[in-house]
Amino acid sequence: MVENNYDILGIMEGSTEKEIRDAFRRLALQYHSDRGGENEQFIKIKQAYEDLKIGKKYPETDFEKIKNSRVYSGDTEADVKRKNQILGQQLFKEMKTAEDWAAALNRSNSTATRLFGSKTLGEIELERKANGTLSIKGNFMAGSLTYDGSIVMQGSVTSPSWTQEFQSNIHLTKGDFKFMNASENKYKIENGASITVDNGDVVVGNIFGRKYKVADEVKVGVFQIQEHRTHISAPNGKIIAENVVNTVLLDADTIIVLNVEDNVTLSGHEILFYGEKFTHDSVIELKQGGLIRFFENFSIQGLSGDAIIKLENGKKIRLFDLKTKKIKNLADEFVPNKENYGKDATMVGHGFTITYDMLNNLSKKPTKKQKSSWGSKFGFSKN
Repeated sequence: MVENNYDILGIMEGSTEKEIRDAFRRLALQYHSDRGGENEQFIKIKQAYEDLKIGKKYPETDFEKIKNSRVYSGDTEADVKRKNQILGQQLFKEMKTAEDWAAALNRSNSTATRLFGSKTLGEIELERKANGTLSIKGNFMAGSLTYDGSIVMQGSVTSPSWTQEFQSNIHLTKGDFKFMNASENKYKIENGASITVDNGDVVVGNIFGRKYKVADEVKVGVFQIQEHRTHISAPNGKIIAENVVNTVLLDADTIIVLNVEDNVTLSGHEILFYGEKFTHDSVIELKQGGLIRFFENFSIQGLSGDAIIKLENGKKIRLFDLKTKKIKNLADEFVPNKENYGKDATMVGHGFTITYDMLNNLSKKPTKKQKSSWGSKFGFSKN
């Protein structure tokens, strides 16, 4: 898919110089090779930024190259939309054919390999293995695929930027969904795609959503925010991911992530953080009997105070309260081994287990007797 320079930066046409610059800086931090990003993607982003500074809408150098590109750009915006809709419909139908093909192989317990997709947008290779696993090689770009078994993927999952009608949806009725060496290969799920695993785990790399401003069709100068929220669901299993950024929903029994940034919701029983960031209007929805653990000792440096933890009973706790709440001030019934933590240790970091009951009773304080007993163990007074 060939996008215009506004699409590449995730902004609307007519954005101000500041909005263009801010979008470039955000994406540059995400994709720069010095930060573990993709060098090829960073170059693409930088070129889009440079082009927009001089008023070039498309990354190609001349009109004919645009016209003959994989996604037709046409003479008008209407031509672009019409042609891209046709391509999206074709790819959507092709993925339905792939779904039927894989289901037939499952019924007969057979193995086979076949190419699906679009020569215009790119093909992917599907192979049904002897153990029932479906191997996918290539980038999944649009359409829906349901499979009764595990999927191992070598490629990324994205959705069309020009429409939400043909969003990518992969559904496993059983088994696991896994990327092959996701970190090394920089595979990702992005732009409003969804992965649903009914009874299994999801093991992937980076996950990105997308949000952007769109001009109101009636009111001049008025804009609306549109979201392509990427959704990963494993209600009876685990989601294991790296960086989760910009309009994403993860829903699982257990969620294990590195960093979370910008409008991300995590919903689960057990939520484990191994990175340093949890920022920008993100939310943890903790289910009854659940727990949260921050393993990075310095994670408190990157935790946003405006982030919220929502308990299943409706109670809300600011992350700021956990950043400042010292373990020594928690009730003994919740932390029987306080002597294992320093006097200034807070609830965030060091792998401390933050339980649902602890959060639900966060205002409950230790008695003076408990404070005195704890303090004497470390040689300082209760004051």
